[in-house]
Amino acid sequence: MIDAQQVAAAGVALLLLCAANTAAWLAGRLFGRRWAAPLDFGVVLNDGQRLFGSHKTWRGLVAGAAASGMVAAALGPGFLLGAAFGAASMAGDALSSTIKRRLRREPGTEVPGLDQVPEAMLPLALFGPALGLGFLAMVCVTFAFTLLDIAVTGFRHRP
Repeated sequence: MIDAQQVAAAGVALLLLCAANTAAWLAGRLFGRRWAAPLDFGVVLNDGQRLFGSHKTWRGLVAGAAASGMVAAALGPGFLLGAAFGAASMAGDALSSTIKRRLRREPGTEVPGLDQVPEAMLPLALFGPALGLGFLAMVCVTFAFTLLDIAVTGFRHRP
């Protein structure tokens, strides 16, 4: 059962996920190729595909971590926990990109579920207990984040 405290913690976790995800995307929109050093340093694996792909940058990682940190500082869990949560979310996003590269999907191609679940579950698994979340609450946050992210996909890909 999810109690009122877990509902509040789930709301914080969902906001942290949205902050990290939005900040990384927004940084790319605002700065274009400026400060867009690839997170994988351009590494190409034996299959001829990049490790993460061109859309995963250090700028996005820093923006996502900083945004989550600021939201967490404002809402109570603290900047460091929020920044670590945001960095873990961006690591989950990079993991999904690694899988998509192995599936030979082009960078930026959306795969519903794969694009959201690792990005949500990695930080929730690592920091959910520190936020006061139980397993069911983490599943609910992942589901809510997945629905929200899919709902804004069309907007994100507009020129």
